[in-house]
Amino acid sequence: AVVSTQSGHYGRERKFLETVELQIALKNYDPARDKRFTGTVKLRHVPKKSFKVCIIGDDRHLDEAKSLGYDCKSAEDLKKLNKNKKLVKKLAKGYDAFMASDGLIKQIPRLLGPGLNKAGKFPTSLSHQESMEEKVETVKRTIKFQMKKVLCLSVAVGNVSMEMDELNANIMLAVNFLVSLLKKNWQNVRSLHIKSTMGKPHRIY
Repeated sequence: AVVSTQSGHYGRERKFLETVELQIALKNYDPARDKRFTGTVKLRHVPKKSFKVCIIGDDRHLDEAKSLGYDCKSAEDLKKLNKNKKLVKKLAKGYDAFMASDGLIKQIPRLLGPGLNKAGKFPTSLSHQESMEEKVETVKRTIKFQMKKVLCLSVAVGNVSMEMDELNANIMLAVNFLVSLLKKNWQNVRSLHIKSTMGKPHRIY
């Protein structure tokens, strides 16, 4: 299935690097009654090459972010958005994830309103004792499973340019972690598919 997913994309030239998604259909689960789960797992390899992180930092973190080539914003930059919902939504859309200096993180809702939280992109806390580079790498590799009102989930586990064993390692890790979150483990899994952005889904379970 991994081979089919990767080879399916070679027929046509794409203007972008296709993401490979793991699509999960659940069964024997009632989103209204059963506890909705949420969990994050760190994959072995970064799934999306184009993953963009924005650092919301104090002066020291802003200098560090600039020297490492990361996009960054100060509390003053956020104030300028004036809690405008459209502008906050645009900011959230422009990045895959946010990180904020631990001294600033409590100010985010006051500065921006609930926009980042609604988008599922509330910043990860960053302290001066941590390596910014390592923390960004961890955020890039981390995927989140979140049960909502429907019985289908999908997460990015890789991209079509990855080596097959890298993609396999990510898929295995993601599947096993998801199954560990489910009340009845494999008995709650109806089907698993992998699919590239523009390709056909391939069933793996």
